[in-house]
Amino acid sequence: MFSRYFIDRPIFAFVISIFIVLAGLAAMRSLSIAQYPEMSPPVVQVTAVYPGASAEVLEQTVATPLENAITGVEGMMYMSSTSTSSGATTITVTFEIGTDPDQASVNVNNRVKQVEARLPEETRRQGVVVAKGSSSFLHVHAFYSPDDSREALWTSNYVTLNILDKIKRIPGTTSVQIFGAKDYAMRIWLRPDVMSQLGVTVEEISNAVREQNSQYAAGRIGATPTSVSPQSLVYSVKVQGRLSTAKEFEEIIIRSNTDGSSLRLKDIARVELGSKDYDFDGRINGKKAVLLGIFLQPGANALDVADEVNATIAELESRFPTGLEHLLPYDTTRFVKVSIREVLKTLGEAMLLVFLVVFIFLQNWRATLIPIMAVPVSLLGTFAGLYMLGYSINTLTLFGMVLSIGIVVDDAIVVLENVERIMHEEDVSVRDAAIKAMKEVSGPVVAIVLVLCSVFVPIAFLGGLTGELFRQFAITISISVSLSGLVALTMTPALCVLVLKHEDKKTNVFFNGFNRFFNKVTGHYVTGVSFFLRRGLLASMLVIGMVVITANMWLKTPSSLVPDEDQGFYISAVFLPDGASLQRTSKVVKEVIAAIESNPANENVVSFTGFDFLGGGYKNNAATLFVTQKHWDDREISTQQLVGELFMKTANIKEALVLAFNPPAIPGLGNTGGFEFYLQNRGDGGVAKLKQSMQAMMGAAQQSPILAGVQTLWRSDSPQLTVEIDREQARAMDIPINNAFNALAGTMGTYYLNDFNKFGRTWQVLMSAEPEFRMSPKDISRIYVKSNGGEMIPISAFAEINYSSGPDSLDRYNNLSAVKLLGSAAPGYSSGQAIAEIERIAKEVLPSDMSYEWTGTAYQEKRSSGSTAIALGMAVIMVFLILAALYERWSLPLSVLLALPFGIFGALVSVWVAGMTSDVYFQIGLVTLLGLASKNAILIVEYALMKKQEGWTTGAAALEAARLRFRPIIMTSLAFILGVVPLALSSGAGAGARHSVGTGVMGGMIAATFLAIFFVPLFFYWLTERKVSEQRKQQAITDEIAQHHEHELNAK
Repeated sequence: MFSRYFIDRPIFAFVISIFIVLAGLAAMRSLSIAQYPEMSPPVVQVTAVYPGASAEVLEQTVATPLENAITGVEGMMYMSSTSTSSGATTITVTFEIGTDPDQASVNVNNRVKQVEARLPEETRRQGVVVAKGSSSFLHVHAFYSPDDSREALWTSNYVTLNILDKIKRIPGTTSVQIFGAKDYAMRIWLRPDVMSQLGVTVEEISNAVREQNSQYAAGRIGATPTSVSPQSLVYSVKVQGRLSTAKEFEEIIIRSNTDGSSLRLKDIARVELGSKDYDFDGRINGKKAVLLGIFLQPGANALDVADEVNATIAELESRFPTGLEHLLPYDTTRFVKVSIREVLKTLGEAMLLVFLVVFIFLQNWRATLIPIMAVPVSLLGTFAGLYMLGYSINTLTLFGMVLSIGIVVDDAIVVLENVERIMHEEDVSVRDAAIKAMKEVSGPVVAIVLVLCSVFVPIAFLGGLTGELFRQFAITISISVSLSGLVALTMTPALCVLVLKHEDKKTNVFFNGFNRFFNKVTGHYVTGVSFFLRRGLLASMLVIGMVVITANMWLKTPSSLVPDEDQGFYISAVFLPDGASLQRTSKVVKEVIAAIESNPANENVVSFTGFDFLGGGYKNNAATLFVTQKHWDDREISTQQLVGELFMKTANIKEALVLAFNPPAIPGLGNTGGFEFYLQNRGDGGVAKLKQSMQAMMGAAQQSPILAGVQTLWRSDSPQLTVEIDREQARAMDIPINNAFNALAGTMGTYYLNDFNKFGRTWQVLMSAEPEFRMSPKDISRIYVKSNGGEMIPISAFAEINYSSGPDSLDRYNNLSAVKLLGSAAPGYSSGQAIAEIERIAKEVLPSDMSYEWTGTAYQEKRSSGSTAIALGMAVIMVFLILAALYERWSLPLSVLLALPFGIFGALVSVWVAGMTSDVYFQIGLVTLLGLASKNAILIVEYALMKKQEGWTTGAAALEAARLRFRPIIMTSLAFILGVVPLALSSGAGAGARHSVGTGVMGGMIAATFLAIFFVPLFFYWLTERKVSEQRKQQAITDEIAQHHEHELNAK
């Protein structure tokens, strides 16, 4: 016998456990720590700019050719793009979970290179950037001047030159960027009125700047090969190429006159070292600030990276000049730390409750220590397993450990309880009791371990987001259960021999009362089992009714992906009417900040004025605010309540639409909580068709009681000006058409010329008209173009300038023109019901050439909708196969499987009572329940089968198995149930997920324990005897059992 070896060699058993503990402790130091594992899909972003271009031009000339090339790239899940009138196109390619982001980036870049030659020249000159995206936001750091002595331009470039590169070099960081960075640029501000008087065009200025601000390689004197005469020195020839100061640029010669005079750049323009971009205003708590965003590299330890970033900035802060300060207003590791702290707290509470249950049942400290010692060995050893598999310490693996606490003590309790029972009932030595007990329970222990692992192992191979979530639990619990089985077969019997003594069974008033009570309960339980054994038809009707109710509840329980969490911050978005200026937007943002700061629960407000977080891209009429709250321990109001409060406080702001929403529960899946989807135009009609379908969809959605806040941030009627050039008239005037377009771009837009060097960096040279020459539509008509004959002609002479309207941005989704809509489920409804309602409405209102596609969280929820059924089905099949192999029978495992619906019934009832939904965490709990419900049934069936093989009748074997296994079943089940009570009742950061796991598992285990155990003996009887009921009276069965006991005593 395997365990006999360790009973005789206890030190060997202890060494094995010590090795496991040491391996776990070593692994803990190396495991990365994160809120979630890497389960958000990898993202690759393609960014291209076309300064001055409208959204339509960008979509047609940049986005469309790039998307045509990228679509279908290996591993792509979906692709979206946004082209804005600020002259930028951003394409986001989302890949399947598990795709190598580096390889994905290379593949996308290769596709981009195929069509780069077809892009506009201005776009090619500025470059198309392909970069890995990161969904794991780590920090937003704010650098600001409290006394306003430092301008935003200076601060932004100080951060760029002194801080940015240092942070980029920290291992574990990626996508470190300054939001709306005001990089230095040599700004050439043209005066079109002077230019027209002097007969100077944009083309002449751009050619002169490019010619006189260029880098040249002039060569060397004396370079080999040399002449016959010897050469002793080599000289490098230097020439002034690129200019570096505004004064040098001012002296650029535009034109030399015949009289010897020169027309210089300073005569027709103002030159200054300014900012590359003026369309963004970052603030911290209302003060102007430079905002530095840091993302986390996949697989990096969030807490370690955050500590390193903070230490680096603290070191740099000591060298800050006067008037510059630093603040960390947004820190995602705060939620990670607190949520992990709460789970560890739950872990501790669960261990105490399990200890209490075990002590009450075993009634002596020495015996109680034996199963309790199995917990640290199994849990610490699990860390070693996680390390070898490349997993991390995260919320999901810690949940698995909390659930494991009640499971890992089970095997030790089964062994210990059996040793104690044999030792006291048969009055044998501890060693003999341990040997006999291990003969009886080694089989059930192995069966329990195999069944629990067989439940979890198959779901570890599920794909997608749900598979990743399931996998974290499955691997964690499988490792801990396997280790607990090893400990139960090695260390636990050895400890029993060393620790247990005959006189250890202490009695007192409490324990005597508890024992009397439990004996009465056991008697009633045996009576109940006997009742159902003799009334099989009634029992079958009850079971069938319960199964029908369970199936009905399964279908009617609302579904969702994951529960919303109070993550310690929320996001607000501000939208002004189309065409609103940045100054107007900033004014409204100040009002919103004041409303936010009126509640002391809010700690910091980071505002990104000019940035549209939801739609993507920079827009003058949009702003995004990140609002962080005080620590969870320091406030009583939740983030969800603060979101509702902001809606009320900003309802009086008529000039703007102010939204607020929780961040997505899983980072990287969309930008908001709720759902997001795209309407796609598969036919003709363009913007007008999209607008019509969007309005129809939103109108129907607003009438539905299931949906809330369905809206779009896309506007199709932003104010625009259309310059219609009469090409025939232009040709008649001998005017090159491209000169007219260049004149518009060089004055109304931001015209990129070339680069210059300063502070050891390369910056851009940009050209625009002075602000006063681009304030009114009439200013366009004052722009002059030179004909081939040298005559200066105003654009108004061959072009019409008309007011018009059109979209400020254009979206595409999966290579089709699209518009993005977002919303959420109304109170009392789940996200699954909201998704079904949107699909119903779409079928009713959308024409045949319009379609819709989900994205973000909703896409994953739709995709994972069948995963739970697959997981449960695979788990049941594996349990059946394992038991069939153990019992060497095909029918007997069904007696265990028939107990499984009881657990599902209890879980669904508990979720229904709590008003919760069937989300991924609940579904993971269901899989756990299958294993645990099987465990209880195995203990009864295994013993009943053993007695049946010893010659007992089936009825007597089933009744005796129920009586003897009732105490360990109740003990282990109560240990598990009380172990998950802290999950179900927890509060604070991450409580939503803990409630979802704990409530379902607790309710299911209660039903599996206090309902199923009445029917399992009957199931054994059915499948062994092939009869509906036991015909004998209970007394007759009891008499048979007594005769068998008497025979066993006489045999001794």
